[in-house]
Amino acid sequence: MSIFASTPESQAFGLKAKIYDDELRSRGYVARFTKDMAVNPEAYVAFEALISAITQNMDLRRYELVTLAAAQALGSAHCRLAHGVKALRAIDEEELIQIARDYHNAGLSPAEVAMMEYAEKLSTDAVTMTDADTLDLRDHGFTDREILDITLAAGARNYLSRVLQAIAAEVDVPTKLSPQLRSALLAPLAQYGAEAKPRHRGA
Repeated sequence: MSIFASTPESQAFGLKAKIYDDELRSRGYVARFTKDMAVNPEAYVAFEALISAITQNMDLRRYELVTLAAAQALGSAHCRLAHGVKALRAIDEEELIQIARDYHNAGLSPAEVAMMEYAEKLSTDAVTMTDADTLDLRDHGFTDREILDITLAAGARNYLSRVLQAIAAEVDVPTKLSPQLRSALLAPLAQYGAEAKPRHRGA
């Protein structure tokens, strides 16, 4: 659990109150990790603006697949669970369960598998990446803008996941997640012990 003394919802004002209100509208509750990040509300808003800039011309399904792949590579229960819910806006739950368990054997297109592998490598071994990695995405039909957006999406997930892990932010389990989807999202993280931490929150 984070050591931060976060602001209760009833005491929030200004920019922090706006962050909380936005969370309540979109999520139905204010996640504990959002309260931790809102200790610096300007940085939180800047990150949200970055995500908006990355995704404004990016297919939602693509963004969520890249995000889930990066979060898996990072062992991030926070982002796997949060984006498990968000991914349902673009991916059927039955398909998403298969993707969460093993995206290599979930019936994805070769291009989707390639970009998820790229996001994983960026998240675990970026120092060894070369032109061959981006050229592989180009060979799968991605444009330069699409390759950069995939890279930015994965890089942004690295930022947030690592920050939440470093401050030991509490993991919320959205109740909108079915037990089957929750299990599938967390199963690949067993090696990190991440599946033992979440607590249920929200509606």
